[in-house]
Amino acid sequence: MTPLELTGLIFASMLCFMAVRFPISISMFLAGAIGYIYQAGWIPFENFVNAQAFARFAGYDLSVIPLFILMGNFATKGGISKALFSFAASVMGRFKGGLAMASLLACAAFGAISGSSVATAATITGVALPEMRRHGYSGRLATGTLAAGGTLGIQLPPSVVLVIYAILTEQNISKLFAAAVIPGIIAMVGYMIAVAIYVRVVPGQAPEVDEAPEPMTFAKIMGVLPIMIIFTLVFGGIYGGFFTPTEGAAVGSATTLLTAIAKREMTFKKFGECFMGTATSAAMIFMIFIGADLMNAALAMTQVPAQLAAVVGGWGLPPLAVVGAILIFYVLLGAVMDEMSMLLLTVPIFFPMVMGLDFGMPKDLVGIWFGIMVLMTVGFGLIAPPVGLNVYVVNSISRDVPMSESYRGVMPFLASDVIRTLLFLFFPIIPLWLVQYLG
Repeated sequence: MTPLELTGLIFASMLCFMAVRFPISISMFLAGAIGYIYQAGWIPFENFVNAQAFARFAGYDLSVIPLFILMGNFATKGGISKALFSFAASVMGRFKGGLAMASLLACAAFGAISGSSVATAATITGVALPEMRRHGYSGRLATGTLAAGGTLGIQLPPSVVLVIYAILTEQNISKLFAAAVIPGIIAMVGYMIAVAIYVRVVPGQAPEVDEAPEPMTFAKIMGVLPIMIIFTLVFGGIYGGFFTPTEGAAVGSATTLLTAIAKREMTFKKFGECFMGTATSAAMIFMIFIGADLMNAALAMTQVPAQLAAVVGGWGLPPLAVVGAILIFYVLLGAVMDEMSMLLLTVPIFFPMVMGLDFGMPKDLVGIWFGIMVLMTVGFGLIAPPVGLNVYVVNSISRDVPMSESYRGVMPFLASDVIRTLLFLFFPIIPLWLVQYLG
């Protein structure tokens, strides 16, 4: 069997296991095991799995993942979302489509302390969807807005996707977080512009004006003050060099817990659910790590990834064209695979290829810029059909809205995603400006 045929067999095996509903981590592990055992034998396979599992999980850097997940769970169970949406509705409620824009503001603010797309979509949907429907918003616009807004949970720091990318590529987590700030804000503004255009072009999707906008009160301002303090404390401390990202995640988790307790939203039952949810999510991610490590090792033994990089380099294509092709591949792959699995499987293959290209800027900035570009396409896959995990999450909460309507509702936001991705592709200075400014 040639190396190319073996590579095809490995990928075909993974897709077959996924088709019969094996978990993605098990699918990658079994496919990798087939390729590894075929090339090296059983004993080397056993030795690799034993050594790699310890090497992967013994690292201190991985502890940042469950800590940020725990921080997000405390925020979800702590009633923070209600205060965020109430404040945002008071700010934006006077505009046409204002409640949809308020939902996007709330998603961005909640995402800045949760780091999870699905958690952001589900939490804000539970608060904002009934209000939007009560005020006359169509199911299409309401669910589409909330599904797209959920992606802001990973496009703004602390993004778990960026943490995993940093671990895989040995990039600086603090710089990646800094690079994500401006793109995340642009994403939020772009989504709000998409809402403003959509409600004017397509009639009947939102009321003309809110006849009874919520007034801004001192209580609402005080309601969002803890969120501002948490964000400033965590990321100000990280960027200021007062503590590492792992320590910042621990500080953020503790501060978010204290906020939830002070709001009298945290019970012993919810406290236990937070830790159980964190353990489940972290275990899933770590299992995917092992499956991806084994599959990547089997692919590396075929030397096809290295040959592929050499072939692409020999084509003489412009570097931006190569990155553009990779991003298109990510969009297509996102139709059949979740974002974590996609990153763990492909980044070890694509990252060395990208780092070997000449973009006219330092290699450390190339690594950070490519991470932001990957993040943009991961967000795209979360709402694009035929899968769109966020669309499924939001639609499962709004059972009276057909899935087809929800997919139609995300189309304006997908257009915004395409424009934003092209902007960052051709003008890398935009996501890299804050990184260079902070030094």
